[in-house]
Amino acid sequence: MEALDSLSLFTGLGLSEHKARETLKNTALSAQLREAATQAQQTLGCTIDKATGTLLYGLASRLRDPRRLSFLVSYIANRKIHTETQLSAALEYVRSHPLDPINTMVFEQECGVGVVVTPEQIEEAVEAAINRHRPQLLVERYRFNMGLLMGEARAALKWADGKMIKHEVDMQVLHLLGPKTETDLEKKPKVAKARPEETDRRTAKDVVENGETVVQTLSLMEQLRGEALKFHKPGENYKTPGYVTTPHTMDLLKQHLEITGGQVRTRFPPEPNGILHIGHAKAINFNFGYAKANNGICFLRFDDTNPEKEEAKFFTAICDMVAWLGYIPYKVTYASNYFDQLYAWAEELIRRGQAYVCHQRGEELKGHNPLPSPWRDRPTEESLLLFEAMRKGKFAEGEATLRMKLVMEDGKMDPVAYRVKYTPHHRTGDTWCIYPTYDYTHCLCDSIEHITHSLCTKEFQARRSSYFWLCNALDVYCPVQWEYGRLNLHYAVVSKRKILQLVAAGAVRDWDDPRLFTLTALRRRGFPPEAINNFCARVGVTVAQTTMEPHLLEACVRDVLNDTAPRAMAVLEPLQVVITNFPAAKSLDIQVPNFPADETKGFHQIPFGPIVFIERTDFKEEPEPGYKRLAWGQPVGLRHTGYIIELQHVVKGPSGCVESLEVTCRRADAGEKPKAFIHWVSQPLTCEIRLYERLFQHKNPEDPAEVPGGFLSDLNPLVFNRTVTLKEDPGKV
Repeated sequence: MEALDSLSLFTGLGLSEHKARETLKNTALSAQLREAATQAQQTLGCTIDKATGTLLYGLASRLRDPRRLSFLVSYIANRKIHTETQLSAALEYVRSHPLDPINTMVFEQECGVGVVVTPEQIEEAVEAAINRHRPQLLVERYRFNMGLLMGEARAALKWADGKMIKHEVDMQVLHLLGPKTETDLEKKPKVAKARPEETDRRTAKDVVENGETVVQTLSLMEQLRGEALKFHKPGENYKTPGYVTTPHTMDLLKQHLEITGGQVRTRFPPEPNGILHIGHAKAINFNFGYAKANNGICFLRFDDTNPEKEEAKFFTAICDMVAWLGYIPYKVTYASNYFDQLYAWAEELIRRGQAYVCHQRGEELKGHNPLPSPWRDRPTEESLLLFEAMRKGKFAEGEATLRMKLVMEDGKMDPVAYRVKYTPHHRTGDTWCIYPTYDYTHCLCDSIEHITHSLCTKEFQARRSSYFWLCNALDVYCPVQWEYGRLNLHYAVVSKRKILQLVAAGAVRDWDDPRLFTLTALRRRGFPPEAINNFCARVGVTVAQTTMEPHLLEACVRDVLNDTAPRAMAVLEPLQVVITNFPAAKSLDIQVPNFPADETKGFHQIPFGPIVFIERTDFKEEPEPGYKRLAWGQPVGLRHTGYIIELQHVVKGPSGCVESLEVTCRRADAGEKPKAFIHWVSQPLTCEIRLYERLFQHKNPEDPAEVPGGFLSDLNPLVFNRTVTLKEDPGKV
């Protein structure tokens, strides 16, 4: 019944029935629109005209602070705000002035309340615009962009009604040009529109190369400059949807700007309890890159609040990986730098009645509906004394925690702020036996460092409300948390706990085993840092979680190596080939380009003799259809030599296995071009070749539906590995 009433109410505002039904699906929007319409009816009666209804719908759908609904509805219902331009100005004003009370005089000036634009003023503004463009108008006539005239008139008369301006433009143009002629009515020849990807610099464009679609992305810096348009400007935190303000907010933001000078500040805050992986590469690029793209600074801050799992090697490795990817922190900081301040703030939180010492055990707090703490309302002084006792080591681990009085977005009630741990800290030693949690530490460290944009992955969205709550509860500067999607790869695990299981099981040697996707492993495997950064740029700054195929990362590696790694020919499974009519008495010296795609980068010399070795897979006695390499009656070229070889005899051993081939050769320009050119070596050196295969057999080794036996049961038994294969020539099958 209520839905039918709302449907009738919404259609009464001028919404189509379809639009009204769609609105009802959005609970928050329909509730706000219902409230706006009900309040407007108190002034206007049951019937609301369509123009007013359109404004009410615009208000309900765009207003982020429901406290201002009644205030703005009253202006609409009393016809003080009666155009879309005025409504937009009103919404911007209340967003920019979140604190009470609103200065109505300034508000009305900013929104054009009471401003009367006469028809004569509109006529004059349109006439002035037409006079500025008269020569072009007379030439182009009705093909002239009339929107330009309306835009200039609107700029001169901000609060004029748009329909009146359009009507006046139409009338004056008709008076100047007369009615449309047959020439005016002829359609313009259609010009093929550029694809959106080509015209919108915010997206990637596709090109076709060798029959494959190749994605060309914007640089990460270009993408991140674009992201700046979505994010708030430093000091304008309150303009962010969902940001919570207090009576102290504007003063705190003013102090913040005085300290930072309006500079963008970000931070990369890893826990030093493991090695960074490919997902961290996106976080590093996003945090450091966003600051760099906007002339800001980025801190490298270690979240070292869990001494049980932290090791010195992890601190070193993380710093090393950040530098390897090409970023230099403005400053390296530690959460432990701020332990004294964090403790003092915890005491203040207790004094304000926002935290208490609790004795529930960890197992009692687990699950979806844990029982409320019986100590939630204990006296402030008692909690202060007990918290001091926690610091002095008078409680065993698990006997007491400090909890904050709030309910998080995921329903978790009263998260823990401090817990007892008798593990020496790598930096502070035995000074502390209580340590702050992530939920308590993170936002306050951001506040101390005056971070403007706290960029984190999507799983922390549920902590955003507690982030704002804690800063506001202590009346300290509150940054803005922005979330983005995690980056994952198929055929991989990146969990620190699971990598430790792989090491313990002997499946990998350590964190830098080249089959893993930790950054140290990728570096050991030979992946250039530029390729990893390019991969992050290709993935883009997305809100949704992204799971990519490893071959996309390998494609980025290939692109970089093509420009930076000099080519060398190697044969992994050699098959001897004897050239029976070799054209010289001794070996020839062949000049081979270091970079086949760019011969300006120089050459190196290799020997070419009567005995060469080719890959065993480059020859088949009985080839399948479409096979283009060496076979009976099918010659191939030897890359870089200028010679083509043709099979004459196959030499086999006692077991029937092919041991060598006898061929003849001819100049490549002396006959028909072969279907393929193959690589080879002559007078070869023995070398160690490492080929890197996938560690897991299935795309999602952690998915019980795909791998019922768990990820450890999904290990690939192969142990040979390679950095990345060359891109296969489509003409070589």
